[in-house]
Amino acid sequence: MNLFSGITYNLRGLLLGLRSPKLLVLGLIRFAAVVIITMLAASLVLVYHEEILNFIWAKPTSQWILWLWHVVSWLLTAILVGFSTILSYLISQILFSVLIMDFMSRITERMITGEEKKPEEVPIWRQFAYLVKQEIPRSILPVLVTLILMIVGWLTPLGPVLAIVSSGVAAIFLAWDNTDLTPARRQYPFKTRFKLFLQSLPFHLGFGLLFLVPLLNILFLSFAPVGATMYYTDKHDEKQKGNLVD
Repeated sequence: MNLFSGITYNLRGLLLGLRSPKLLVLGLIRFAAVVIITMLAASLVLVYHEEILNFIWAKPTSQWILWLWHVVSWLLTAILVGFSTILSYLISQILFSVLIMDFMSRITERMITGEEKKPEEVPIWRQFAYLVKQEIPRSILPVLVTLILMIVGWLTPLGPVLAIVSSGVAAIFLAWDNTDLTPARRQYPFKTRFKLFLQSLPFHLGFGLLFLVPLLNILFLSFAPVGATMYYTDKHDEKQKGNLVD
């Protein structure tokens, strides 16, 4: 599937999520969780930004360089707010949103196929631990790659180019965080799932492009598991059925 298919599946998932009461409630809970945690983290940075800056660079007494201190102060605040947003997203994903995403994926699979393909029955605590374990590489890896590209952009003349590249990389990995829900729940090996991801990079770029739209990105992220599950069941489950028929 191509880039346009990725955009289409994301939009289809959002529309289905808004029409389904169960999916709507779960999506809104996830939306509220990300917003609240992000606002709390950003508020702490804004409240203590002067203390943080004084720890790094004490406020000068000379009026000649005081203006530079204020510029650095707010630049540091902007950077810390950005990092706090990323950290808040990771916290909400690993400790909270991953469960909601899994519930949304399960509901969507039942709505589309009429059933949910389950692996062997495992206790709830083991299932939760497994979900968190799978979420860590999907969340941390894209953040690390994006931060590395950002730092290289700051230190080299390639900043404008790497800014575009890092945005694309972030979009691709955020899309994979959702399309990987169904195969991870079925306990497919990580190597197999990552191979499927690499084979469909154009689709994931298209699916993740809507996550780059300011303000609306949180809404698309909140309902992304729906479209991602629709994609997986259409693409891979139908393919498996075709192979069985052949």
